[in-house]
Amino acid sequence: MTHEIAVIPGDGIGQEVTPAAVEVLEALELDLAFVEAEAGDAVKEETGEALPQETYDLAAEADATLFGAVGETAADVILPLREAVDSFVNVRPAKAYPGVDALRPETDLVFLRENTEGVYAGHEDRLTDDVSTLTRVVTKLASRELAEFACEYVDGDDHDGFTIAHKANVMRETDGLFLETVESVADERGVETDDVLMDAFATRVCLDPTQFDVVVCPNLAGDVLSDLAAGLVGGLGLLPSANVGHERGLFEPVHGSAPDIAGEGIANPAATIVSAAMLLEYLGYDEEADAVHAAVETTLEEGPRTPDLGGDASTEDVTEAIVDRL
Repeated sequence: MTHEIAVIPGDGIGQEVTPAAVEVLEALELDLAFVEAEAGDAVKEETGEALPQETYDLAAEADATLFGAVGETAADVILPLREAVDSFVNVRPAKAYPGVDALRPETDLVFLRENTEGVYAGHEDRLTDDVSTLTRVVTKLASRELAEFACEYVDGDDHDGFTIAHKANVMRETDGLFLETVESVADERGVETDDVLMDAFATRVCLDPTQFDVVVCPNLAGDVLSDLAAGLVGGLGLLPSANVGHERGLFEPVHGSAPDIAGEGIANPAATIVSAAMLLEYLGYDEEADAVHAAVETTLEEGPRTPDLGGDASTEDVTEAIVDRL
């Protein structure tokens, strides 16, 4: 069976790291068909639309989507694309790799982030020139769906339960419902949980990241706290992510379009290539995904490395090294 993969490089270094990830996938000689589409700042400037309808439709119909990065139009592109694949959870590993100068080399976390609501639901209003409002949306359905995924995730990967990061002491109705629902599902499934206020988590994870393993968060908290964890492992250039839906998924590096280095050929492709490995896992190619993970880890440890990791290698050099190690 051929799996169709939508490829959306986007802007800036997305145009460099996404082809690198495709090159790695092609080296595995699997039954994958790649279809490229456009989105982002450059497309908006040319057509007036940051996310053309044909790109949205392609993501909605493909088996999986590999996405690079976009610039100023990020909210106009990535949020609808997550909707296109019916994504309800964002999976963000934050892991320190041997050979990488990490602030906390013992860090090995996974964030499971609610992906459809919270303050990212898009309900903003400007009431007057001086007053604007934002409505935060939390539903039992979305919270339960995330909790069920989290229970299956920790069960399948031999984790000892998970931590719920929240702010229910202040946002009593919204985070209160989130916390109550996630704990209820975990209790039904016999999965151990603990909980921590998200601001306390921000301090504690910096002091000792080994206190935590799998962390379940509302939308905004998951976004912010996973970026915080990126600082512990060597930067955003090392963080992959998966937007998981029931029938398809969208896989992207956490970093942005990095216009300051775009076009120089020195962008670190590691996060995008690990995102591609997560895509393989999603499609059931577990052995091949493990091989990609191993090749990336060996390359990060032994080199070559791009300038963000203290080396002088190009994107192409690193990609070739990973392919050779496969």
